[in-house]
Amino acid sequence: MKEYSKLASEILDRIRCHRPVVHSITNYVVMNSTANVLLAMGASPIMAHAPEEIEDIMVISNSMVINIGTLSKHWIESMQLAARIAKITKKPFVLDPVGAGATKLRTQTACDIIKASVPTVIRGNASEILALSPQGGTTRGVDSVHTVEDALDAAKTIARSLGTVIAVTGEKDLVTDGENSLVVTGGHCLMSYVTGTGCAASVIVGAFLAEEKDPVTAAASRSRGSTSKALPPDRSNVMPSRWKTVS
Repeated sequence: MKEYSKLASEILDRIRCHRPVVHSITNYVVMNSTANVLLAMGASPIMAHAPEEIEDIMVISNSMVINIGTLSKHWIESMQLAARIAKITKKPFVLDPVGAGATKLRTQTACDIIKASVPTVIRGNASEILALSPQGGTTRGVDSVHTVEDALDAAKTIARSLGTVIAVTGEKDLVTDGENSLVVTGGHCLMSYVTGTGCAASVIVGAFLAEEKDPVTAAASRSRGSTSKALPPDRSNVMPSRWKTVS
């Protein structure tokens, strides 16, 4: 059994040493906060979504995160282009299918990106992952209405069929490549009351992928390294607004 806490520390040291460039095509809501998450890790974030510069940005990037939280025609074009370039250049990337299952546009966009290039890791909440499975699923906006356990079989099926790694995150996290699965505890129910915790998880995985070739290790180390620090030891009097400060 791998010691993912130790691995997370080792990968983080490499990130701080090498300062990998992580390209994020992400949503307006979390653009600032996720850039700061990457900076705090020691990575170098670049938030770029104009189709005209995607190719140039991909040349200098070490990994990429595609987050479909706020979609438009031009952003979708950029996401699909970036996914195709990642396939050609063999650069790792994370797909965060925010709100898949809530609208046809979101679900179809996520599926189209996967068709353009299979992501290295797909990171979503349980409802989003279910929405991408053959059985389908719905969400309450961008919030999950399912548990990690509900999404276990779907996550394994998607991982096996695509040859990717699925990370289902929430109060506890599931990471699977379709054959091997592990559950990481250490989160908290209050995390669902703060905007962007899932989006932050995606960029952390993106940074880890820039320095770790094994996507299961990258995703699981992200879970072990960050959920254990999500709240201070005394959790009895921590309100959601304070969580964002102490995290």
